[in-house]
Amino acid sequence: MERPIGVIDSGVGGLTVLHELKRQLPKEKFIYLGDTLRCPYGSKQEEEVIQYTWEMVTHLMTFDIKMLVIACNTATALVLEQLKEHLPIPVVGVIEPGARAAIKQTQTNHVGIIGTENTIRSQAYELALKRIKPNLTTTGVACPKFVPLIESGKFIESDAIKVVEESLEFINEHPDLDTLILGCTHYPIIQSLIEKVVGNNVTVLSSAVETGFEVSTLLTFYNMYNSQDMVHSEPVILTTGSLNVFQHLKEEIFQLKSASLKQITLT
Repeated sequence: MERPIGVIDSGVGGLTVLHELKRQLPKEKFIYLGDTLRCPYGSKQEEEVIQYTWEMVTHLMTFDIKMLVIACNTATALVLEQLKEHLPIPVVGVIEPGARAAIKQTQTNHVGIIGTENTIRSQAYELALKRIKPNLTTTGVACPKFVPLIESGKFIESDAIKVVEESLEFINEHPDLDTLILGCTHYPIIQSLIEKVVGNNVTVLSSAVETGFEVSTLLTFYNMYNSQDMVHSEPVILTTGSLNVFQHLKEEIFQLKSASLKQITLT
């Protein structure tokens, strides 16, 4: 079944998930859509996030995708169940995989979550974590400055560390917290800065690897893998906003130099 897998995000953050999917599933075709024009989703009204997510999904469905990966924690928290109910294809979010990764990692049973305001407010991670391990302690904190920092491309500047330090001051109040979930797919882009701030006693996790495992499991279950003799193809990357940050990230960070990049309009 040589149809592509669709991947959506509010901006460039989902490239962290796309990169891992390509690593785990090199024979699959991918089409990615980042809604950078209306990013960030994390501070928007729930109704707006639902509308924008459906607009992205509707656009990708015109490419006859065989599976949808919501590489956006905010959209996963607010729209995943609705999409699963109404779409005729498998849909994968990033919150359950992230929760599983944290449960495997923590030794102290205290997990921190950083994300957008909407993701933290939804308590989607807390619910997912405690479904697996009810006695877990969780601490969720919104970091609303991170996504604008990353989307602007300013995360490579020296001032970025100050933003990260200020946002993660809460870590010092929880000495038993040993695992930190990056509850936004943008955040792995500044993971090295986050790790520098939180120190060696805290393991920083993204959901990308576990999300890849889930996609692989579903491809097997539904017999959707592309044929083994298929010619290798690079992803198609679509964005509603500026191409500049995408161009830098896909080439310098994610080694997707030959991926095609195109600006589109959603209606």
